[in-house]
Amino acid sequence: MAAADPPNAPFVKTASYEAEPHEVGRVLLLYSGGLDTSVMLKWIQDEYEAEVVALTVNLGQPGEDYEVVRGKALDLGALECRVVDARDEFAESYVLPAIKANALYGGGYPLFTALGRPLIAKLAVAAARETGCDTIAHGCTGKGNDQVRIEATVAALAPELRLIAPVRGWQMGREEEIAYAREHGIPVKGGTEAPPYSIDDNLWGRSSEGGPIEDLAEPPREDVFQLVTRPEEAPDEPQLVAIEFERGRPVALDGERLGLVELLERAGELGARHGCGIVDHIEDRIVGLKVRDLYEAPAAALILTAHRELEKLVSTIHQNNFKPGLDRQWAFLAYAGLWQEPLLGDLDAFMDRVNDQVTGAITMKLFKGSATAVARSSPNALYDPALAGFGESGGLFSQTASPGFIELWSLQSRMAHGLRNREEGD
Repeated sequence: MAAADPPNAPFVKTASYEAEPHEVGRVLLLYSGGLDTSVMLKWIQDEYEAEVVALTVNLGQPGEDYEVVRGKALDLGALECRVVDARDEFAESYVLPAIKANALYGGGYPLFTALGRPLIAKLAVAAARETGCDTIAHGCTGKGNDQVRIEATVAALAPELRLIAPVRGWQMGREEEIAYAREHGIPVKGGTEAPPYSIDDNLWGRSSEGGPIEDLAEPPREDVFQLVTRPEEAPDEPQLVAIEFERGRPVALDGERLGLVELLERAGELGARHGCGIVDHIEDRIVGLKVRDLYEAPAAALILTAHRELEKLVSTIHQNNFKPGLDRQWAFLAYAGLWQEPLLGDLDAFMDRVNDQVTGAITMKLFKGSATAVARSSPNALYDPALAGFGESGGLFSQTASPGFIELWSLQSRMAHGLRNREEGD
């Protein structure tokens, strides 16, 4: 074996859905066109003596040339390379439920990668069945969450299919992968210099990890941010943008009705221009690690903030106190890749019910990294300016009734306070 080849470690099966070498005949490879999956495409053919069908999914990754990706896969020996434009399904069936749930994992991560992986796995299952594949292959490592999201989805949707994860097994570093690519004539995107960061992006956001980011004592370097303008370099004049919702769904920007994909893209452009959506995040992964990630999520910074503000306006105090706990649970399940978990469906039903009233507009002020709600309107607002002021009021609210309310409202607390003081005095 050449020195550049990955090591042949003995196969040890630890999950029922893992493919043993003799079970692999035709593989559906989740293919990005990057170094890992390009090396995998060649390696699977040689190691398993298997045929490979490549699948590339468009979730709104900026600047990607899918014809180039397709041509590269075919040049490396793929029987076929399917390119699926899944932006509409991603926006409608994954991002929109996340908006309704105000989904932020750990208070900061808008889940763009986490939302995309179950959809990619679902599309992989469909493509594998259509092309006669017995195995699905992905390029996730053993330290990330994506392996969980993809494998849990495939195992739930298609228990007859098997899975392989070559990167997790061969443990090649970046330099070893480059050497393997050189030896086998695999073109390396961006040249042979190792990039400083691992990047993932789609229309809901962009993540960067690894390299200098792992040094917690070091602030983010300027070369990290390729999507969002650095706040100090953003325009010196603020911009107001009105975001309109209908039943929790964003439908218009500044009065212009847009399809959901276009609206998310426009919101992202606005937020990025004004430096909104940069998140420096310490994150607890499902696999047990604590990591640092840098996120650029300008669309989420605008849409989620506006949605939360509108939701507060139209919901009761009890809904506003209760729902954030369910929002966090929804975000955790999505982050963990448990898209088939029944509880997630139950939570979706609750989110849809609450969002029946979330109709109206929120005006956001964008300025040097901040996205702040400055005006609100809704036909369902539980707000009456005549009642909110300090002057006389009537109808649904009588100020003269307040003393009786206060006496009853504070009754148990006052009794408990008196009892405790008596005990302390004894």
